[in-house]
Amino acid sequence: RDLISLAKQSDLLVKKVETWFRHRRLQDRPRLMKKFCEASWRFMFYFTSFFSGVALLYDKPWVWDHNLCWLRYPQQPLLPALGWFYLLELSFYCSLVVTLPFDVKRKDFKEQIIHHIATITLIFVSYCANLIRFGTMVMLVHDASDYILELAKMLHYMKRKRLCEGVFIVFAVAFIISRLVIFPLTTYYYFVTKFQLFFVICLLHTFLMILQMLHIFWSYLIIQMIVGVIFHSATRKDARSDTEESERSEAEDLAKDKE
Repeated sequence: RDLISLAKQSDLLVKKVETWFRHRRLQDRPRLMKKFCEASWRFMFYFTSFFSGVALLYDKPWVWDHNLCWLRYPQQPLLPALGWFYLLELSFYCSLVVTLPFDVKRKDFKEQIIHHIATITLIFVSYCANLIRFGTMVMLVHDASDYILELAKMLHYMKRKRLCEGVFIVFAVAFIISRLVIFPLTTYYYFVTKFQLFFVICLLHTFLMILQMLHIFWSYLIIQMIVGVIFHSATRKDARSDTEESERSEAEDLAKDKE
């Protein structure tokens, strides 16, 4: 009835009114180019951050022997390069929080907010507590897989399905190994066993555990998606990828307009 009424008021056919509303909805959806640009920007940062971290840390003895992380702590000098690395990471995650309302909305929007707040808190508190050695290793472990995910998204937007699936499998392996094996069993283990509990350490413990729970949640989604693709011939979609709230896709709406 509303469509008929609007059609009469505007002196248009009902189908033309439906087409107008369909195009209006499409204007609120993120375009493919916007998604590609966001993924490209994050890929550039994570790629640069990870390999810069590798270049900074590969010759540090405390990376290979974690017991040296606490040698003469807290009287440990801050290397200028590590200070800039910390500032780069903190600035990036602060920018992600600021731009969240304007970026493409994801399915895990709430989890992303929790992740960014936990990460910013950990970076800031660890810097104030002079836990630079421990903090840089944690950031390096987390950056090890993120740039691969963004590369997979870029390939997905470019319609390179086969290559995208191969890169995504590499990401899944890197994510699970770095987040569920290396981080809790090596880096985090040495941190837990070296300090008695007091306020700052309890705060770090809390947010590190929040990150680990998010890792488990995302790993579950990733494994669920891969199993669906391999064993059920499901259409591959990144469980953490961008999504719109509308039920119909842009392609479906455009197809209707052409009818």
